[in-house]
Amino acid sequence: MKGYNLLATAERRRLGRACSQLWLNLREVGDANPSVSRTRYRGLLRAKTSLDPEEAVNLLRSHMASSPSKYDLLFRVLPVLSWVPSDLDLIAEEAEKQSARMSRGETYRVTVEKRGTGLRSRELVEAVAGRIDNPVKLVEPDWVVLVEVVGNWTGVSVVKPLATLNIQKEAYALRLKGE
Repeated sequence: MKGYNLLATAERRRLGRACSQLWLNLREVGDANPSVSRTRYRGLLRAKTSLDPEEAVNLLRSHMASSPSKYDLLFRVLPVLSWVPSDLDLIAEEAEKQSARMSRGETYRVTVEKRGTGLRSRELVEAVAGRIDNPVKLVEPDWVVLVEVVGNWTGVSVVKPLATLNIQKEAYALRLKGE
């Protein structure tokens, strides 16, 4: 997983087409040579972009607003700022390091997705939250600490909430806005 800086979810039965769709969309937003492939986990894609991963998500969001049909196979696109071995202490240490992006008093939420691991969500959340001094706010936080466990590797990202793209939710909001 190291080297990949985006994760995406898609319908399990259409992963091949979803890979192509993400690859084409990354090219359309300015990445001349993205790499997109399946993982061994159903419904999960990994991508490597030459763009900053947070900026790539923002560009994809803007592109989706003008071309929503080009996102019909994808569910979510998430930036991955770093990969660490799937060890509680290493994950918490990386989250603490990245939490320097937050200003004093800004709020955060820990979001955990797990695949292929025996680690428990609660222990991951507690390990990460125990290393970050800022206040926790589960609804509308200033920051999100993404913990994406993918087997032996875990992607850790401390990002603003808009650095993640929930395609179905945002496409629905676009449809409502257009009515």
